[in-house]
Amino acid sequence: MRTNANKNIIYSIILLLLVAVVYLYRQNQQKPVEETVVKVTGKVVLNGNTMGTTYNITYLDPTERDFQASIDSLLTVFNQSLSTYIPDSELSRFNQSDTLYFKLPYFLPVLQSSKTVYEITGGAFDPTVGPLVNLWGFGPTGPQLKDSVNIDGMLDLVGFNKITFDSASVRKSQSGMYLDFSAIAKGYGVDVVAEFLQGKGIENLLVEIGGELVARGVNEKGELWKVGINRPEELGRADDLFSIVALQDKGMATSGNYRNYYEAGGIKISHTINPATGRPVNHSLLSATVLAKDCMTADAYATAMMVMGTEKAIELQKSRNLFEIFLIYSDSTGQLKSFASDGIKPFLSFPQD
Repeated sequence: MRTNANKNIIYSIILLLLVAVVYLYRQNQQKPVEETVVKVTGKVVLNGNTMGTTYNITYLDPTERDFQASIDSLLTVFNQSLSTYIPDSELSRFNQSDTLYFKLPYFLPVLQSSKTVYEITGGAFDPTVGPLVNLWGFGPTGPQLKDSVNIDGMLDLVGFNKITFDSASVRKSQSGMYLDFSAIAKGYGVDVVAEFLQGKGIENLLVEIGGELVARGVNEKGELWKVGINRPEELGRADDLFSIVALQDKGMATSGNYRNYYEAGGIKISHTINPATGRPVNHSLLSATVLAKDCMTADAYATAMMVMGTEKAIELQKSRNLFEIFLIYSDSTGQLKSFASDGIKPFLSFPQD
């Protein structure tokens, strides 16, 4: 009897162990789908030159198709529309006349976006500031400080509200006005390349032209694309990062005054010109990074932030909530400080973290 009782106890223990094993097996098989990791292969990296700078493009494609020739051709046509350095581009021809009828598809969208940002920023972003940019020496002729009489006289030619356009053409209300899209064209070019790749079925990509970027999908590790924001120092290395941003289907642009400047009479002359005064800005904001739905929008707002300065930039972002910002500025003691809007904080990290 005792032997049978012992056997029953052993059978009961074995049964309980089997039940436990089956339970654990079933739990393991019912893991949520979102916890699975999809390995992505077929990484393609392209590098080249455009718009007086470089481009770097990374995308994931199982068949590893090479779109570089097509992208170079696309950017050549793009520059033929919006470059101020090509004498017969659409933009150059408009600057030399009073009316332009569009032949290429790029001029109208950049006008539309420019008008929107111009109005929202109260004129802080204004592509008609081109004559003053040239006057202060940041155009093709190089740095050369001008006198205040020339500056004040040029202000009559500034004001995007003096430019009118429709779906077919663009016109000046005053002869001598000059458009310069350098503060928005690179961002738009990034969007154009990204849209081209998406049209080819590429869902995961990172496109960068001259520091302006757009990210879609994930990288080869299945993670969000991560990009760095440089420390705003004149002699800083390109890999000396202040912070890192994970981009979730966003465009990103950074504008700063800490490298593009020259000195005259012991005074630093910044390349960011205030359209209202006609003079270079002089405030504590060193770098403005903007995240938006597309890179063209981010590029324009980043320039506007540098014109507005730290406090006004923060005020605009909070009141409109159309984009996210990360600002680096110097405090009264010269120490670097930063401000991050609420929407960018979850995607922000720092190298020392």
